[in-house]
Amino acid sequence: MKKIVIIGSGNVAAVLGRKFRAAGHIIIQVLSRNSMEASRLAYEWDTESANYLSLISQQGDVYVMAVSDQAIAELAKDLLLPDKVIAHTAASVNMNVLKDVSPHHGVFYPLQSLRKEMILLPEIPVFTEGATPKARQVLQELAASIAGEETRPSTMDERIRLHVAAVVVNNFTNHLYQLAEEYCRKENLDFRLLWPLIEETATRVKEISPSKSQTGPAIRGDEETIQKHLALLDNHPQLKEVYTFFSLQIKRQEA
Repeated sequence: MKKIVIIGSGNVAAVLGRKFRAAGHIIIQVLSRNSMEASRLAYEWDTESANYLSLISQQGDVYVMAVSDQAIAELAKDLLLPDKVIAHTAASVNMNVLKDVSPHHGVFYPLQSLRKEMILLPEIPVFTEGATPKARQVLQELAASIAGEETRPSTMDERIRLHVAAVVVNNFTNHLYQLAEEYCRKENLDFRLLWPLIEETATRVKEISPSKSQTGPAIRGDEETIQKHLALLDNHPQLKEVYTFFSLQIKRQEA
């Protein structure tokens, strides 16, 4: 059981805090400049909140900095926790940004899209890195307590490359959903009719390599259907551009 101070009150802070509590750890403080959100999380976790770094508790075992990438260095300038383990949660920020806060600094990166509104806690693979043996051990133990076997030590280079892939499968995919939803709305179609297809596609990728499960007119070389679709997209230029690009990419992949 670890005593944890969470710095931040956004999506990552909220979900990680719930995962920590579910694993038997104690959140002893939530620290955030957003006093309303900090108070709300503190109430949920039956703990205290603070809005200034000068009020940070010195009683924690681990300090998890779940803030935006840009805020990490700014906050680190005003923190000093020489005997504590502190880690940020960003994929693309070097752990050394925290070196002046504590020698026992590191990274605790959850590879998941997190929303504080989540009712069911998702599976979260966690990748850790520590500057000292103490930091490595504590962060790896903390990660294992919420992620089980889905955790391992990592390097910044690996995390950045993983983040690229994560942006493609999550952010880009969601943008395609957005384009499809806008198309359906303008064409008086119910986007919810596509939900079973979306779920099937997401499920299938766990069973079959995407390279072996591609379907649709582009992979079949069905130019007649493609041209019909493009004609229907004349009034949807952004989606037409995306449709054309992906069709070409799929054809090239097959070739």
